[in-house]
Amino acid sequence: METIIANDATQYVKIAATLAQEFSKDAAERDKAGGTAKVQRDALRESGLLNLIIPKEYGGEGQPWSIVLKIARELAKTDAALGHLYGYHAFQTVLPHIAGTAKQKEYFYTQSAKNNWFWGNSSNPIEPSLIGRRQGDSFTLNGHNTFSTGAKDSDRLAITWYDNAEKTTFYLGIIPSSRQGVTINTDWDGMGQRQTDSGSVTFENVVVEADEVIDFTESKGTPFATFDAILSQIVLANVFVGSAEGALEEAKKYTIEKSRPWYLTNYEEAIDDPFIQRSYGDLWIDVQAAVQLVEKAGEKVDEAWAKDRSLTEEERGETALFTGAANAFGTKVALHVTSEIFQVMGARSATRKNNFDRFWRNVRTHSLHNPIEYKRKNIGRWMLTGEYPTPTVYS
Repeated sequence: METIIANDATQYVKIAATLAQEFSKDAAERDKAGGTAKVQRDALRESGLLNLIIPKEYGGEGQPWSIVLKIARELAKTDAALGHLYGYHAFQTVLPHIAGTAKQKEYFYTQSAKNNWFWGNSSNPIEPSLIGRRQGDSFTLNGHNTFSTGAKDSDRLAITWYDNAEKTTFYLGIIPSSRQGVTINTDWDGMGQRQTDSGSVTFENVVVEADEVIDFTESKGTPFATFDAILSQIVLANVFVGSAEGALEEAKKYTIEKSRPWYLTNYEEAIDDPFIQRSYGDLWIDVQAAVQLVEKAGEKVDEAWAKDRSLTEEERGETALFTGAANAFGTKVALHVTSEIFQVMGARSATRKNNFDRFWRNVRTHSLHNPIEYKRKNIGRWMLTGEYPTPTVYS
């Protein structure tokens, strides 16, 4: 599709809805095939949506996070992998803003908008398997990172490494995905999110130039420097809730068009069964509650993001509570809805051809990367002690 310039924020969401409708035509088949969603990624490139979060002074659209998150959720209604890829693209795009200098922020924003970059990442801060040796002001990297969402077919990679196996010093860099020595492996084998290209990346004598290494000098010690965890969690919360919305809509269509009433009843249509009606009522209520919570959390993110480096620890903590709650509740609702839909669709819905289980598999796969029990614990501790969640890569 041709690039579209929207006149107001709602138009961006409409563009995403149009894309999602097109993506839905082969979403079930693509999930089975796995691999890279090249056609769909190119459609996102052409849509004008990649530069939404970039401020207007740097050539972007200057939209708030709440709009970006709605788009990720809209895409996830039909394809959670694409919602994830889009949300994480925006998340990676702002890393130089969060952690780098004003000069790096300006450079990466400007170049990304100018060249319509699609961002991916390669990072595993918990298991340091990529080591960089300093050579002057640059680094030479050898090793691998095991999780690399959207690395395939990306234009830029946000990568992390340590200077030794003992994790003495942590580094973040932005490099071209085509950099010599970078091998993006096709080894992602998740049962869900099968087109996120979340496998490993191998680095063999990969040079990271001095100006590609994010300089923490200006951001170090500021609450805003830890905002990356908040963004990753609210992106995924919207992917989960979008998956629940999409699963419920697919189930409704199936129940109306194909489900049969239970043979021991006298109902002519499955939709006349009061038990099925009640189940749909419960599922719809749960989904609406989850939607309201992720949107409230999105508003909190907008408020905090606008503070930039003036963000206080309390403001950061308040935002983390809402995004953590949205992620935990969104996960709970999405897992329930994506499983329960089979109960209201009936036995014939549970076939590989229909592939309705992709909604559950997608939510289950990625929600395991950040257990919601720890989010609940963090929120409960705050309620009892007033202590905000400790900033980490996951909170």
